[in-house]
Amino acid sequence: MEVLKIAGNRTIPTMHFDASNNVFEIGGRSCPEDVAKFYQPLFEWLDEYRKSPREKTVFDFKLIYFNTASAKILLNLMQKIETIAKDGHEVLIRWHFPDDDEDLEEAGEDYADLIEVPFEKIAYSLDD
Repeated sequence: MEVLKIAGNRTIPTMHFDASNNVFEIGGRSCPEDVAKFYQPLFEWLDEYRKSPREKTVFDFKLIYFNTASAKILLNLMQKIETIAKDGHEVLIRWHFPDDDEDLEEAGEDYADLIEVPFEKIAYSLDD
């Protein structure tokens, strides 16, 4: 399976999805102009990955900001991840957030309530 790697900038998140090296990560800022178009390759990648996932898959979300349109896409993304778990595979979502950012912490709690996948919230210090 091909690696999906996108370098982020001020409006798009960094994405690194590499099944052979067990890397499933999205981070940075997510406020692309056309959210659906930007995330489409990731949805296609996950459709392909779902056909033959690893024994355990850990998805790391390390976002520092996302807009409203991205919030909906992130939920759709997590629902797609949830289908991998419903197929009988072990899946974990890890939601990383700055320890002083209540909005991101609450967003993680909201997603955890909506998704039927083991979900870890991980606070970190920006000083780290």
